[in-house]
Amino acid sequence: MTNNLLPLLGTAFLLGALHGVTPDEHTWPITLSYAIGGASGRRGLQAGVLFSAAFTVQRAIASELAYLALAPLLASGTFNSVVDLVVGIVMAVSGAYILRLGRELHLTEWFERLLHRGFHLQGGEVAYQTLDTGGAPIPVRMTLIHGFVAGWGTGAFAVIIYTVLAPAMPNAALAFLPGLLFGLGTMLVQGLAGLLIGAWMHRRGYGEAVMNYVAREVSGRTLLGGGLLFAVWGSVQLFAPALAGPLDTGLPTGIGIPNLDFINAGLVLVVVIVAGIAVSSFVRAVRRARTVCPPECFPEATPTR
Repeated sequence: MTNNLLPLLGTAFLLGALHGVTPDEHTWPITLSYAIGGASGRRGLQAGVLFSAAFTVQRAIASELAYLALAPLLASGTFNSVVDLVVGIVMAVSGAYILRLGRELHLTEWFERLLHRGFHLQGGEVAYQTLDTGGAPIPVRMTLIHGFVAGWGTGAFAVIIYTVLAPAMPNAALAFLPGLLFGLGTMLVQGLAGLLIGAWMHRRGYGEAVMNYVAREVSGRTLLGGGLLFAVWGSVQLFAPALAGPLDTGLPTGIGIPNLDFINAGLVLVVVIVAGIAVSSFVRAVRRARTVCPPECFPEATPTR
């Protein structure tokens, strides 16, 4: 029995590692957001591991449920639409919280600034010429919630776990193992990704004030914007399935790797959130910091004597 289990569990682990590499619409945007928010290799590693740990628990539970003949429910379109909607709401709320770290949240700063300019109010630009660097560190433990909720989404990798590997287990007592090994494979890659992203942020050479500001802006806006997109997509799937169906299927790419085999809504969401919102937020935050902050905020640019 052991000899038969090892190839199956090894396959589950390798699939999990591949899942951690490919641009999954739930995994990468969340890990990226918190790794950048941590602004260090250690906290980036922590973000990737915590997210994947909660994801691993969820996937082990789902693997057990699939063995108990609940795979059709886990793979149903309605179930996954609800998951996308819930993930989006959790992301958006977390992003809004991070942007202000518990303080009053102004989502209409552009409108307030326009009013100040239009009516020539005094002092209207003062708030926008300073950098809000206060607040507590971004709570990386929030990734636990994201990992557990996002894991319920059923993509191509999950289908293999639920319909092939979990049913192949000899009994219900071992049915959780494919999901567990799959989650551990994802944890290995996502932990490394978080480490590298956080270390990259730390090596930018920004001072603590700029680091706090940039980390909060990028992670907060990525989660907020990405969360709103997920919520909209989940709503479209729920209430307009005829429209969502072709978008979810997408166009074949000829690449025989799940998550890369089709250009579909999931892949587009990853590109928009990571390459669009995250990158543009980073550029905007650094540019504003360089405009507002004195040279001392950027130690790498300060001449040494």
